[in-house]
Amino acid sequence: MKPATISQLKNELKHKSQQETLDLCLKLARFKKENKELLSYLIFEEHNELGYIKEIKEEIDTEFANINRTSYYYVKKSVRKIQRNIIKYIRFSKKKETEV
Repeated sequence: MKPATISQLKNELKHKSQQETLDLCLKLARFKKENKELLSYLIFEEHNELGYIKEIKEEIDTEFANINRTSYYYVKKSVRKIQRNIIKYIRFSKKKETEV
């Protein structure tokens, strides 16, 4: 199945009622953890960027403190996981201040 383009989706969403749009958003949030995290950011965190940044810093510090240091392989794997999470948080915000 070939996905529709953003402009096609936008045009189709214009013709949906508010309740239908709400239902679509909730269905989307059920299927992937990342969709749910993005929706949570947009609803709860977008207006408070400094609080969001502080929360991310605390989470990253915790992850670095919990790195398995028994071998180089585990350290490298843990750092890659932290990097993936950081990139995900940057994509949510799309602000240069948050990225820095």
